[in-house]
Amino acid sequence: MQPDELRLMIASGESLKLEFKSDRGPLPDAELLEVCVCLANHQGGQILIGIEDDGQITGLHPMHLTHPNALAAFIAGRTVPPLSASVEFVQLPEGIIGVVNIPAARQPTAKSDGKLIVRFLDVHNKPGCRPLYPYELPSWKADRGQADMTAMPVAEATWNDLDPLEFARLRRLVEENRGDSVLLELSDEGVARALGLVADDNGKLRPTLTGLLVAGKEAALRKYLPAHEIAFQVLHGSDVKVNEFRRWPLLRAQEWLMQSIQVRNEEQELMIGSARVGIPRYDPRGMREAINNALIHRDYSRLGATHIQIHDDEVVISNPGGFVLGVSPDNVLIASPHPRNPLLADGFKRIGLVERSGRGVGIIYHSQLQNGRMPPSYDRSTTNMVTITLDTQPADLGFVNFILDVNRRRDRVLQMSELMALWLAWKESPVAITELSRHLQIDKPATKALLIELVNFGLVQFGRQSFELIHKERKSSTDSWQMILSLLEEEGRITRRSVMETLNIREKQAEYLLKNWVEEGKIKLEGKGRSAHYTLKLRK
Repeated sequence: MQPDELRLMIASGESLKLEFKSDRGPLPDAELLEVCVCLANHQGGQILIGIEDDGQITGLHPMHLTHPNALAAFIAGRTVPPLSASVEFVQLPEGIIGVVNIPAARQPTAKSDGKLIVRFLDVHNKPGCRPLYPYELPSWKADRGQADMTAMPVAEATWNDLDPLEFARLRRLVEENRGDSVLLELSDEGVARALGLVADDNGKLRPTLTGLLVAGKEAALRKYLPAHEIAFQVLHGSDVKVNEFRRWPLLRAQEWLMQSIQVRNEEQELMIGSARVGIPRYDPRGMREAINNALIHRDYSRLGATHIQIHDDEVVISNPGGFVLGVSPDNVLIASPHPRNPLLADGFKRIGLVERSGRGVGIIYHSQLQNGRMPPSYDRSTTNMVTITLDTQPADLGFVNFILDVNRRRDRVLQMSELMALWLAWKESPVAITELSRHLQIDKPATKALLIELVNFGLVQFGRQSFELIHKERKSSTDSWQMILSLLEEEGRITRRSVMETLNIREKQAEYLLKNWVEEGKIKLEGKGRSAHYTLKLRK
C-alpha cells in the first residue's frame, strides 16, 4: 500500500470495514484478535494499527516492529478456523503503520477461546463489535449462500396448515404470468413437492418455510412465523392516509399490494401526432419487481415488517435484512444473482412473478428511466435493512418523447444502460464518463464501448473525459424545422453544411436532423457524394 493511499483511508474515518487501533499501550493481543474476528464475521475489512480513534497517527509500538508475516501467523494461530489475514507495514513520517487485511469469513470464525462476535453499527451510527448469537447463525449462513432458511421444514406444522385456496391462486398466477406450465398438471401435493413447499419427515409431509410463506393459512403464519408482516402505507406530507398491516401468504399479499397501487395510479398524457401515450406514475412492471424483491429477499428470522410506502413524490420499499455478502448499493446492478432465500426465489420464478434471469433490478431501473424519471436509489439501505426509493414526480415528457422516437427509428427498445446514458446527458451536458460508469457500476472501457454504440447511431458525441447529446429535442425541434423550411423556400435546396451554418450545430447533429426529416417525409435526398442535397418533398 502506498503512503498516499493510506492517508486517504485514515482521512475517511472508521467504518464497518475499517478499524483504527492505537498501539501506544501497546495494543493487547486479545483486543486485536477480537477486531479481526469481528470484521471477518461481517464482510471483512482492514485494521490500521498505530492510528488513534480520532485519526491521529502515532505508529506501531517498538515491541510490534517485527516481521508482518509474524503478525499474520499469530492471528491464524489464535482464531478458529484459522483466519488468513495479510499484513504489511507502511512507513509514514509520523511512524510505521501496521495494515491488517481481513478476508470475509465463509464460516463463523471465533477466537481460540470460543468468543464469537460480529461488526455492527450502534444507535449513534458508530461501528463496533457485538456477540454473534446462535439464533443468528442460520441467517448468517444464508447471507453467504451456505444455507437456505426457507427450505427448512417447520417443526410441528402439518399439511393442514396449507390453504387449498392458495394452491388455486398459484395455478391462476402461473397461467396469467406464463409460468411453468408443468405445475398446472399437478395435484396440490404434486405442486407442493415440485416447489419445495413440503419436505418428507418420517413419512409425513411437513411444510417448509417456503410452503407456509407461499400457501400457508394466516393462522399458521401467525403461529409459526411471527416475523412475517407486510405494511402498506399512503402518506401525504406528514399525514398517514392509509396504514394497513397484513400477515397473509405472499401470493395473496403480492396481489393485494399491486391492486392497492394500481387503484392509485395516474397517467400523464403525451400526444405523438394523433396518438395518445399514457405515462403511468407507478410503472406496473417495475413496481411489481421491486415489491417481489422485498418479499423474496427479506430476512425472515428478523422481526419487522416489509414496508411499501407511497409518498407524494416517491415510493419507498424496505425489507428487514441487509444486502447479502458481496452485494451493496455500489454493485447491485452487476452483482451475480445471489438470493438470500433460494427456494422461495425459485418458486416465484416458476410461478412467473419475477424475472427468470435474476436481473430484476435492471427492470426496475429501465421502468423508471423509460418513463422519464430518476433511476432508483438504494442510498437509504443499512446493514439491517434494504431500502429502494422510486421517484414518482411528474415525468419528463420531453425525454419520453425523445426515447420513443429513438426506439422507433432503431426498431428496438433501448437497453437500460443506453437509457441511463441518454438520461444523464438529457439532464445535464456534458456528462463526465466517470459519472456514467458510477451510475452503471461498470468500468471505464465498458462505458466507452457503450458510448461508441450511441455515437454510431448519432445520439451522442464524446471526448476523453465527457460526453453529450448531439441533438436535444427538448426545446428546439420545431424551431429548427421552421428555420430550415424558410431556407428551403428561399433557396430551393439545403445541404448538410447549410443546415450546420443556419442552426449553428455540429456535423453529427445536422446528420441526425436531416435523417429525421427524411423519415418524417418532410424532405428528400437527391444526388450522392459532393452533389448530395435535400429538397422539400411535395405532398399530394
